[in-house]
Amino acid sequence: MTAFRNFRRPAAIAVLGVASIGLAACAKSERPRADLAAAQVSTIGVNSYLWRAALEAVSFAPLLQADSSGGVIVTDWYANPQNPGERVKMTVSILDTDLRADALRVAASRQVNQGGAWVDAPVQAATVQKLEDIILTKARELRRQAL
Repeated sequence: MTAFRNFRRPAAIAVLGVASIGLAACAKSERPRADLAAAQVSTIGVNSYLWRAALEAVSFAPLLQADSSGGVIVTDWYANPQNPGERVKMTVSILDTDLRADALRVAASRQVNQGGAWVDAPVQAATVQKLEDIILTKARELRRQAL
């Protein structure tokens, strides 16, 4: 009993209370890593979800280049069989390991056939935007399936 005689009960409770609050704060500050890791799947050099979604989105056209390390997909000219007088060529660039809208860039070129020669023609901005939306939607879907 003599060892506990100088023990101050209120002070000990205060110290234990502060320590437990500190431990509780540490536990709450940790964020779940599953969500962060899932958005940053990049074993190939770029975000894997964006890469797979981009490949699927342009799969209707023949590929000239597909560099997963650099994140670049380039298609050859593609003419829709229902509109053979027009053809398009696309370049998809994945710029980051994160699954974000600004990690994706799509460029397209369009040509029309005039008198047997292919002539450059403007591409509507909505066409490029639509392809970006398709890729981002598919990438998010792939990520949700992986969780």
